[in-house]
Amino acid sequence: MRPIPRSILITGCASGIGQCTARWLADRGHRVVASVRQEKDQSRWPYDDIPVVRLDLREDASIEAGLAATLNHTDGRLDALFNNGAFGLPGAVEDLSRAALRAQFETNLFGWQVLTNQVIPLMRAQGFGRIIQNSSVLGLAALPYRGAYVASKFALEGLSDTLRLELQGSGIDVCLIEPGPIRSQFRANAEAAFLRWIPVETSIHHDAYRKQLERMRKPGAAQPFTLPPEAVARRVAHALEARRPKARYPVTVPTYLFGTLRRLLPTRWMDAVLRAASGGGKR
Repeated sequence: MRPIPRSILITGCASGIGQCTARWLADRGHRVVASVRQEKDQSRWPYDDIPVVRLDLREDASIEAGLAATLNHTDGRLDALFNNGAFGLPGAVEDLSRAALRAQFETNLFGWQVLTNQVIPLMRAQGFGRIIQNSSVLGLAALPYRGAYVASKFALEGLSDTLRLELQGSGIDVCLIEPGPIRSQFRANAEAAFLRWIPVETSIHHDAYRKQLERMRKPGAAQPFTLPPEAVARRVAHALEARRPKARYPVTVPTYLFGTLRRLLPTRWMDAVLRAASGGGKR
């Protein structure tokens, strides 16, 4: 049975989860508008049947312009928003400057909420909307040397839970997608952010950093239980199409496992599990 066609804006479509989900939903008959941050990504967009707009989550003016361009493609209606554009900033908490944390939150949280706040009035007027947030297993459990990213995803989880409560009865549902390791360009982008913001050679953590860089640069390196981006696209499709979507959609074994262990184990035991899972920060 074909789903009811919905219009949806997806951010962060230059590669990986965003681009895969855009293709997946369009193939299911939905009216998809993809967004990318850079002009080069817009110029090499591979799908003629899916419009792509520029939208930089770090700038309010770009968010406003990107949404306006989106609505031109959807005749002024927007049924759903998939907030996906994000990056990871590895590094020990004690090496995170105010500027580094601000950069992480500007893209991963503040920009998402600015865009979300702009689409909520449209969805209220329609009496229907889906706000789908791409969180992470690291929105449930912390790992060493992921502090900035963990903080942004924990904050996203809390903000989304609050928004879901506030929108009760409006016809707008808020859903969290919680992936573990997914094949994408995430690691390459994380390395660039890492080298920009973290004092690798002068840090007390320099030995751990060098091992992390070796891992990130190793061809074909992947974490255990890594899934293709289609695993996320399937969950987004359900969140978009279901009459009563779930509040949370775990993706990959680590998300299910850590979510369960966090509820069952004392904190110190859970800390031991997380340290082991990260290889003491080496993975």
